[in-house]
Amino acid sequence: MRELAASSRSLKRIGSRDEVELTLYRLQRDEVIVKADILIAVISQYRAILYQKELKSFTAKDVSLRKWIFDMYDKLTHMPFLWGGDSEPKYEVEEEKT
Repeated sequence: MRELAASSRSLKRIGSRDEVELTLYRLQRDEVIVKADILIAVISQYRAILYQKELKSFTAKDVSLRKWIFDMYDKLTHMPFLWGGDSEPKYEVEEEKT
């Protein structure tokens, strides 16, 4: 994780904490946003959302972030149902420059 943190930019986003709000998850909204070259991950206690703003090939840093997320969050579905399935789109990896 240290190598990933050293090669990526991150930002902690803290959810609102309104004392009047009636919810069980009020204190569990904190997220960390990690940005590689193309890939961006929004990470919370329970899920990670991966997205990219530009349709480009992934770099080695992007692949490293993606691998770390999939190692930490082993569920591939966005829903707790068994029939959710894997909905990840295909992606290309940029060739390393020699």
